[in-house]
Amino acid sequence: MGKKKRFDYFDAFKKLSELAVEESDLLIDAIENFGVAEDLREVMERAHEIEHRGDEQNHLIFRTVATDFITPIEREDIIELTQHLDDIIDYIEDVMQRFYMYDVHFMHDDALEFARLIKKSCVALDKAMEDFRNFKKSKKFKELVIDVNSYEEEADQLLIKVIRDLHTTDRDKPMRVLVWSQIFSRMEKCSDACEHAADSMSTILLKNV
Repeated sequence: MGKKKRFDYFDAFKKLSELAVEESDLLIDAIENFGVAEDLREVMERAHEIEHRGDEQNHLIFRTVATDFITPIEREDIIELTQHLDDIIDYIEDVMQRFYMYDVHFMHDDALEFARLIKKSCVALDKAMEDFRNFKKSKKFKELVIDVNSYEEEADQLLIKVIRDLHTTDRDKPMRVLVWSQIFSRMEKCSDACEHAADSMSTILLKNV
């Protein structure tokens, strides 16, 4: 009887980071092609399908880590990184749902800039994940993680800018200020989630050198 093939955690992590990039692409598409909120139903279905694939991958990781006798890195690190990767996908889906739930009547000019920054964060994380399997030997891994952190800092600065703009240029439209403040805050959380995943990877590196 042949030996049972061991579960590849690093491959599973990579699948999740790829789904995050796919979800960020969909967010950009939703913003660039926005007409009215009602038209977002199809986009939300596509976003939920991506999120569902992420959930299936998460469940597979959690089932496996609970029964594996030996894991390539510590179990709690596997669980933490998986949760952070799941958060990215969930948070991006949440932004698209907010467009619909708040019945936005126009797409804010700064939303596309934020979405593109989210995608940069996801792509940088995905590139770092390519090297994560060989993090002990990789010469690029640390630099790739720094890229994720840099984009998160850009997102922080962009959030400050857009929230101030809302409260100065749209102060006579309180509902617009409220709705878009909440949406932009949720967009910034997407970049935060990418940084949290990158930080988890950095911690794993430090614990295993």
